[in-house]
Amino acid sequence: MGFINPSPLPVPPAEFVRLPLRERMRILSTHWVDDGFGTPHMLHMVYILKMLGLYFAVGLAITAWTTDHVHLTEPGSWFDNIVVYQKLAVWLILLEVIGLAGAFGPLCGHFAPMLGNIRFWLRPGTIRMAPWGRHVPATGGDTRTVFDVVLFLAVLASLVYPLVIHAEAVRFLPEGTGPQELIPPMAFIPILITMPLMGLRDKVIFLAARSEQYLPIMLFSAVFGAIALSDGATTADFVDLVIVFKIIICVVWIGAGVSKFGQHFINVVPPMVSNSPGVPQSVKRAHYRSTSDDIRPSRLAWFMAHLGGTTVEILIPAALLLTTNNTIALLGALAMLLFHIYITSTFPLAVPLEWNVYFGFIAIVLWGGAGFDASIYHIWNFSHPWLLIPIFAVLCFGPVLGNLRPDLVSFLPSMRQYAGNWASAIWAMKPGVEERLNELPLVENQIDQLQRMLPTPYERDVADMTLQKALAWRSMHSQGRGLFSVLYEHLDDIESRTVREGEFVCNTIVGWNFGDGHLHDERLIAAIQKRLGLAPGDLVVAYCESQATPWRNPPQEYRVIDAALGIVERGNWYVSDCVNEQPWLPNGPVPLRVSWTAPGYRRQETLTVGKDPVI
Repeated sequence: MGFINPSPLPVPPAEFVRLPLRERMRILSTHWVDDGFGTPHMLHMVYILKMLGLYFAVGLAITAWTTDHVHLTEPGSWFDNIVVYQKLAVWLILLEVIGLAGAFGPLCGHFAPMLGNIRFWLRPGTIRMAPWGRHVPATGGDTRTVFDVVLFLAVLASLVYPLVIHAEAVRFLPEGTGPQELIPPMAFIPILITMPLMGLRDKVIFLAARSEQYLPIMLFSAVFGAIALSDGATTADFVDLVIVFKIIICVVWIGAGVSKFGQHFINVVPPMVSNSPGVPQSVKRAHYRSTSDDIRPSRLAWFMAHLGGTTVEILIPAALLLTTNNTIALLGALAMLLFHIYITSTFPLAVPLEWNVYFGFIAIVLWGGAGFDASIYHIWNFSHPWLLIPIFAVLCFGPVLGNLRPDLVSFLPSMRQYAGNWASAIWAMKPGVEERLNELPLVENQIDQLQRMLPTPYERDVADMTLQKALAWRSMHSQGRGLFSVLYEHLDDIESRTVREGEFVCNTIVGWNFGDGHLHDERLIAAIQKRLGLAPGDLVVAYCESQATPWRNPPQEYRVIDAALGIVERGNWYVSDCVNEQPWLPNGPVPLRVSWTAPGYRRQETLTVGKDPVI
């Protein structure tokens, strides 16, 4: 891997693109073991500078500029004032919405330009995705209007306002707590209004803002902050606010840990580690059973997934939430800081780097610094214990419903970030269809983007091979093997088709994606069909929903979408069948069980009979 050029490819691209699909997936998935996505080190530097410079340094500078007790040149002040928690959250949500935080750049399919998000959301005529357009008045349709652009500008203004407004001093503080400031509570009201309204018009923007994590911070800042700053406040009111902030962070950690139960997450860790530029090759290979013919996860991968991952994300946050001991709090905070540093070092696809910086830093602010004594700021000291019930109800609603009914809730509010249990899709397009995507407003397909990417434009076959690395990455996860199985069973002409990873394509069409298959399900396909008028069979999508209650291990649901015909088949597979196979499916498709077929629809291939009778 070079500084400017991507790493060498395993076979000549002109030969690679002519190989059968299974062989291409074998070559790229085994190559991923050592090489990951093969990103040039120059791009890693771009991500690092963006993460530490644009987010952290500029965020602290804005905080210092708008507060009296946080000083950019005094690092100690960064950790002992709760206003830093608030200001960095607002700054991060603003960067997320603009497109300069997660989902930026080549690691999520934005090659040239590297910025999505705001480019699409300020342009009338681009595709938007209303979550309940058929049920909520004045939200229907899939075309962005001038009203949507104005509403998006209002969202941006609503985020800038609490960021630049000067913080107010807290007058009533427990003994031993240094000077504290808060963003004026009323400053959060505009975003608490505009963001939900924006979400009703376009759920993509709502999710891109990571609203499930940052809006609760703003909501409770408005409610408990108003109490803490009121004339009748007591010292307990500020303590309550800090405790609520701790609860928010711990719910995110624990929710993410619980979501990793099941058979999916062990398949996430090896390809994530393989994408890290700083991990030795020997360590990468140790995460697989064999680097050539059996790249299923090894025992080390299981250990890293379930002890280094799941256990850490549940037990340590639980201890932080419950402890009254400063030593335990400090050790737990340091453990979570190291946890987030490790994740950041792997440069995972979709690159949620700033999110990891924020959570690692805030762990030190809330538990590791001198500002908030754990013997005072702990959940047992909450002044109104009955209020904990609605607080936890608000914070846990998304994760609980999302794991019971994943079809109703995005994987982000479900707290399944990087758990491996994702709604996903693979697109299979007849020749010429990928080029026709450029007819959509502001869309340029990724093959064309790569061929003009600076400073080293890719040749056509190299660009194609690079995009197929995303397919190989998907095949290394549980759902990828099921999705490929569906396509193999349905298409007798798959070798002549352009096959693409759905999340990557989605990024070019709606401007943003972070692992959410709900953004490129049949609703997006219908919006594309309305604009392109494709013929039956031109675009066939294998789509799967997240597995509900994965700890119970029920079958995982899939559906087949034809752009011109809609949903043509529903069925399921056993996750165990997927994880027991190699990514390239050398033994053929995993068994599929069909539960419904559209009247008159016939597959182009003979169905492989699974464990149950086929309907």
